[in-house]
Amino acid sequence: MHFSQRITATAAVAAALLLTASATAAGAPPAPEAGPQALCAERNLSVEVTAAPTPDVLSLRFTNHGPRACTVDRIPTVTFGDLDGAARPEPPADSAPYRVAAGASAYATVRTVLLPPTPGDVRTVPEIVVAADPAHHGKRIRATELGLPEGVRVYDPVTSLWQPAAR
Repeated sequence: MHFSQRITATAAVAAALLLTASATAAGAPPAPEAGPQALCAERNLSVEVTAAPTPDVLSLRFTNHGPRACTVDRIPTVTFGDLDGAARPEPPADSAPYRVAAGASAYATVRTVLLPPTPGDVRTVPEIVVAADPAHHGKRIRATELGLPEGVRVYDPVTSLWQPAAR
């Protein structure tokens, strides 16, 4: 085979491989999302809070209305009026990403009064702020919106981690 014939044959094989790869890629399903997910944009999330039938328990839910899966911290951020700090996770856990698919919701529960304290230890606040991630501003919710006209009682509050289903 002459040099020019080898180049032509090599070019033909390369072209055939390129066409085969293009046809396969066109008919193949899209590759799954890989690697770390982006933080959920707060504008794409809705946050709902309801008072549970059990005293001093709140149910949380957020929904991802964005076009793709994203992440928030696995620990909900719940703060209480002008009190310092946020509800701590129970069981104890470190921050980590929690993935939520587009259109999916996540759920958590907050116990605002953990142990039977003395009456003087319990504080009452007129509002709480709930965020799906600590990088978000969160949603301010008045106690009256939760059906708690006297306010939200608080003493050593704890939160579950985000879960895919309500408990």
